This record gives sequence, structure tokens and C-alpha cells, in this order.
Amino acid sequence: MQPNQVRTAADARKIVEERKLTHVKIGVFDLDGILRGKYVSHDKFFSALEGGFGFCDVILGWDSADVLYDNVTFTGWHTAYPDAFARIIPESCRALPFEGDMLLFLGEFTGKAEEICPRGVLRRALAHAADMGFDLYAAFEYEFFLFDETPDSVREKGYRNLKPITPGMFGYSVLRNSVWSEFYHELLETSEAMDFPIEGLHTETGPGVLEAAITVDRGLAAADKAALFKTFCKVVAQRQGLMATFMAKWSRDYPGQSGHLHMSLKTKKGQSAFHDPKAPHNMSKTMRHFVAGQAALMPQMLACISPTVNSYTRLIPGFWAPTNATWGVENRTCALRVIPGSPKSQRVEYRIAAADGNPYIVLAAALAAGLYGIEHELEPDAPIQGNAYDRKHPASKSLPATLWDAAQRLRKCQAMRNILGDAFVDHFAATREWEERESRKQITDWQLARYFEII
Repeated sequence: MQPNQVRTAADARKIVEERKLTHVKIGVFDLDGILRGKYVSHDKFFSALEGGFGFCDVILGWDSADVLYDNVTFTGWHTAYPDAFARIIPESCRALPFEGDMLLFLGEFTGKAEEICPRGVLRRALAHAADMGFDLYAAFEYEFFLFDETPDSVREKGYRNLKPITPGMFGYSVLRNSVWSEFYHELLETSEAMDFPIEGLHTETGPGVLEAAITVDRGLAAADKAALFKTFCKVVAQRQGLMATFMAKWSRDYPGQSGHLHMSLKTKKGQSAFHDPKAPHNMSKTMRHFVAGQAALMPQMLACISPTVNSYTRLIPGFWAPTNATWGVENRTCALRVIPGSPKSQRVEYRIAAADGNPYIVLAAALAAGLYGIEHELEPDAPIQGNAYDRKHPASKSLPATLWDAAQRLRKCQAMRNILGDAFVDHFAATREWEERESRKQITDWQLARYFEII
């Protein structure tokens, strides 16, 4: 049996037995999109397949640096950090090509923890879409910088004077991808073996920056693929003595790193809900409402899309990142880019998203906003023609400038609460407030250079 044939608990047991594995790797994604996991014995794994397993709920109660939140109610010292129950997802079975016959299975939280589990949040948004008669199809594309560094060397350098694998600006370079073909091939082969196939991989403009487009899939599978790609792209890089970063912006000199999201809806009959050949730009009424909803709620849901303090350094004019909740047709200066095409290819590209977002939460929030537009039959403004950065936009289209402000807007967004749930919105907003407060403790190089002598 092959990993991509696993569908049931019985299948999962069978493939583990066929491979004579003594242990299996399992993992769950936390709020920041980090895969947290462990090896378990095959007996423990078989038991978990039937009855679930306990995972310390600190995974939902700490930040990306393992520092405990002090402002959430779901877990904390006040609850003594008990186990939260999780289930094994049999169909998530993946081969681990650099670990022999080893297998990876994803899990997701159940019970009360499901309310704030990123994968659970996306499932709720997808269920809402299904209730409205739609299936979501999505594809993520990520930009990431690759460095000739190691986890030790970046710390020794204090994250300064880092060396990208290649110098200068050289987008779509055959020279670069041929010289570094070993990395490209291992990433492509790993993506095929682990079922997050890459549709396109090329250099972008900037030293050592690449872009990978992941093949389209249905909503939940698309987010699984994106989350696994981010994790194992880093694994492939570090196994070759390199480092990949998905920070939204690591240098003031270069554009930030996008995590663009392509989305379309199909009806239950499998037909495109976005395509109408008789309408301008082939945009069906459903697609117009969907885009209008995404634009209308973008300021309120930005914390879900831009979840780090660093995210907001990317959202500045002239660096290929949107600064207002705008849309246009084939317009890459807008936050939403409508891509006209055939029934198969008609879609909207959610360009506001950066590489640092949690794919489950990004997709859930972007979908929820679009569904809100359909439910309320919102109509979009006229599409932006030309450079959106040069236009004056109404205050309603302005995006929050900081993570703190974005978290406050999210807290007040009833539409997100209705679809994603009060528990998630309250918990996630609190974690983003924590992230902002942690950043305020830091003395930056900019502050030292600006104030140390002069002030």
C-alpha cells in the first residue's frame, strides 16, 4: 500500500504493519502554523487511531518561541496545562523520503480544543461553504529566501550580514536554478513524495529568493499541502546546510515575501460558481459578491492574514504588497486580483497574504469573508485601473498599520465570529496582542542608531 492510498484507520494500521515500523511520526499544527509532533510506538499509534490521543494543550497556549501566553483563557497556569484530545487523520499519511520507510500522520484537536485548532477552524468555514452549496478549491504560492547559513551561524551572527545563496537580482534565472539544481531537485522530489506537488518553481527578484506554486486542491487538502510545504522546505534546506525563511520581510532593501492564495468555488455539481461567459471579465454574480465580501472585510480580518509584527513591514507602497483593500482585473498592485479565464481557471488571487501566515487560518478567513459577501449580496466597487498605489482610497479601504490595531479590528468583526466562532476569534486576537506586546520589549538596531548618541 502507498501512503496516498490510505483513507481509513484500517488502512493506516495496514501500511504501518506492511512497513514493519516500530514507531510512527505524528504532528499537529499550532496557531502560528508550526508543526509540533513526536515519534510514537506502533502500539501507541494503533491505540490513537481508535480512541484519539492526548497532546499537552500548551501547543495552543504558547508562541512561536515557546513562551507562554499570559492573556488567554483556554489554557494557562490557571488550568495547569492538561492534555487536549486529538485525533489521527488517516488520509494525511505521508512518506518521509529521507527517513527510510518512516511515515508521518497529521492530527487535529477535538472537543473544546477544536474551537481554536487551526485545522478545525478551516473545517468550520468549509462546512459553512458546503451549507451554501459550494466547494472551495485553492492553491498557495510562496516566496522564500534561501541562505548559505545554518541555525548556528545565524545566531552567531546575530541575524546580521547573512549570506543569500546567490547575489543580486535575477528573476526567472535558468543560470541560478541550474547551478543550485541539487536543492531544486530535492525540493521537487520531496514535494512529490509527500503529496504537496509543486506546479512551478523559479527564482524571484532578489538575492536568493525563490517562488514555489503548489498544485491546486480542495480546501482542506490545499491547506495541508501548504503547511507541509513550508515545514519540509525548511527541512530540505537545512539537510543541505542551507536555511529557508518565510518571514514576511527580512530586509528593508528587498520586497517582502508573499504567500498568495488562489481561490475558486464550485457548485455541488462540480461546475464553476465564478465563471459566467456573458458577464464582464467572466465574473459571475457569485464571484462579484465573493470579491466584494473579501474587500469589505479585509481591514477587519487582516490579523488572520498578517499575523506577525514583521508582517506590517511588508505592507508599504512600491514593494509588490497591497496597502488598501482594493481589487482589479489582472492588476498586481491590488489586494485582490481577479483572473478571468475558462470555467476551470476563473479565480481570485488573494495578494494581501504573506508567507508568514498560517495556511489554515489564512484560507479560513479569506473564505469566510467571501461567503459573507455572497450571503449579503455585496457588490464590489469598480475595479482599479492602473497603479493602485497612486490612488486615493476611502478610509473604509485602509488597512490596519500594526498588528495590535489589526487584532482590535478582528475582535469587533461579527462576520468572522459568526463563521469562525467566538472562541477562535477571542483566542487568536489575544495571541496577536501578545505578539505585539512582546515586540515592544525589544531594543532594535534602529532605536540604538537613532537615539544612543543624539537624543
